[in-house]
Amino acid sequence: MTVSLDERALLAAQSSAENYASFLSRNPRKNFSETIHMDLDPQDPIWTLAQPALAAGRLKPAELNLLGFVRNLNREMFKAIDPLGDWSIKSWNKAELNGSPQGGGVMSVVRGPVLEKSAVNMSVVWGPSYPSIEREYSGQPYLAAGVSLISHPYNPEAPIAHMNIRILKVGEGDKAVFWIGGGGDLTPMQRYSEDTDHFHAAFKSACENHRLGDYPKFKQWCDEYFYIPHRGEPRGVGGIFFDYLKVEQADDLALLLEVGQHFARAYGEILARRVQTPFTAELKDKQLHWRGRYAEFNLVHDRGTRFGLMSGGNIEAIFASLPPVVKW
Repeated sequence: MTVSLDERALLAAQSSAENYASFLSRNPRKNFSETIHMDLDPQDPIWTLAQPALAAGRLKPAELNLLGFVRNLNREMFKAIDPLGDWSIKSWNKAELNGSPQGGGVMSVVRGPVLEKSAVNMSVVWGPSYPSIEREYSGQPYLAAGVSLISHPYNPEAPIAHMNIRILKVGEGDKAVFWIGGGGDLTPMQRYSEDTDHFHAAFKSACENHRLGDYPKFKQWCDEYFYIPHRGEPRGVGGIFFDYLKVEQADDLALLLEVGQHFARAYGEILARRVQTPFTAELKDKQLHWRGRYAEFNLVHDRGTRFGLMSGGNIEAIFASLPPVVKW
């Protein structure tokens, strides 16, 4: 038996391809020099939260602008895919230390007939003691800033996806280190080689556009990282993952831009192709159990979840990645 989305959901899904095409025409690819000079709106809560770090020189305007551009681009992609979605945008503050601010973030969560739950979060946090998972550099001053995205479509024919980009600065003076990390992966329940190939081709292109990019290495890193040991299976069909890449020159950050832009286009195209595909009640139930695998990884193994909790992040923002409905 085929399950029909209700009239509102079907209308939204049918317009996704057209809306996505319009999104592409409105958002041509930007280069690094363009994005770092695209100042955030002063009314944007993240701009206000980042001011102490900007004033102290811990964070550069170019870094904030690049992260903000990637967040805004992917937020616009979601709006194109689900124009009827209801958005909830909330800002949060990391607890102050002795009366001094330590940054915060902005959650952008959409719930709609096409995107059952998707989110594009951005944060800028700092503190006197780096909560190193590996214990290296523990106790040193740090600043972490990034964009984290997760998407759980309603239609089980459309894949779950995750993407994030981040910068991390630890230490002071000559001993200070500056790293970048990020990546993205696709978790389809119904696997289509067309979608998998397109997703990987996009990230391969992103890596080839930058001197720090190493697609074979990042792909293998992703396969190893997004593996569920207790299940003995990968989380999905992979993508790329990279971490602790040392920043040696300003345009090293362009790799983050490449990842963010290529993801928005590749995942947007896959969603536009799949969200109006008919599906059965049995497939929908299978999707809810499949989501359980995703939740297990994020709760047990995900380093981003652990770092967020260890650094005093916002609980709601940290667990925004969890599915809206799930079965075990």
